[in-house]
Amino acid sequence: MEDLLKRIAVDPRVMGGKPVIKGTRITVDLILELLASGMTPEEIAEDYGISVEDVKAALLYASKLLKEEEVLEATAR
Repeated sequence: MEDLLKRIAVDPRVMGGKPVIKGTRITVDLILELLASGMTPEEIAEDYGISVEDVKAALLYASKLLKEEEVLEATAR
C-alpha cells in the first residue's frame, strides 16, 4: 500500500506546494471533495484522466496526514 504514496508529489512550484497526483495539477483535496460530493473513484479517474489507483493514493495520503494531526478538544461556551 505504501507504493501508492509514490503517486503523490509535493513541489512548491506546482499548485503552491499542495499535494498533487504526480505529473498532474490535480490536488489531493480536489479528489477528496469530489468523493465527498458523491463521485466514484472510477468517475473521477475518467473525468480527470488519472487512474483509480491515483484516487486511492490521494485517500491514503490524506489518511496519513490526519493520523499525524493533533486533535484539540474545544471547550463549551
